[in-house]
Amino acid sequence: MKKLIAIMVVFFFAGTSFAQNIAGSAHDFSTENWNNTGEICVTCHTPHQADISVSDAPLWNHEVTTATFTPYTSGTLDATVAQPNGSSKLCLSCHDGTVAVDNFGGRTNGNEFVTGDHKIGTDLRNDHPVSFIYDASLATTDDGLFNPTTTNSGLGSTIKADMLISDKLQCASCHDVHNGSGVADLLVKSNAASALCLTCHNK
Repeated sequence: MKKLIAIMVVFFFAGTSFAQNIAGSAHDFSTENWNNTGEICVTCHTPHQADISVSDAPLWNHEVTTATFTPYTSGTLDATVAQPNGSSKLCLSCHDGTVAVDNFGGRTNGNEFVTGDHKIGTDLRNDHPVSFIYDASLATTDDGLFNPTTTNSGLGSTIKADMLISDKLQCASCHDVHNGSGVADLLVKSNAASALCLTCHNK
């Protein structure tokens, strides 16, 4: 019984901290006039009838983009980069500008679209590549990268454990959509003196 109470207390405080971090952040849409629920989480998540069409989609409640993207390419890039998948596809389901932000809960006729600096679009050639496998083999091939299985991320464990999702580098590898770190631009940690970039890049 004591163990159960201790676990419940941990989850209570974790949930409280989570809500405090996302509340007031760039992803807090609870006061937007297009969100008549007044809730923070519902624009992306639902406890029932979630969309499971995308891997790594946690209780997803938002329309998923069907856009075809032009991926990043470079003659010095050793990774294989194809279409965005997993959690990056979820991020792009607002930030590509083709899906309305208010298309959640089954709605598909919204009219609030991401614009300005927050709109990434479908041409990803000038953005950091995403949805590629970042493993020890890639680090060996590209000697400008640290081995993610042994390199400390500065977030408590290794790059693989703390920043990769199913061994892939995704948008959420560098951006904390829930603002858990409290760092500007929803970064997982500060990029002062390029600290975030230099977590993976050995240059």
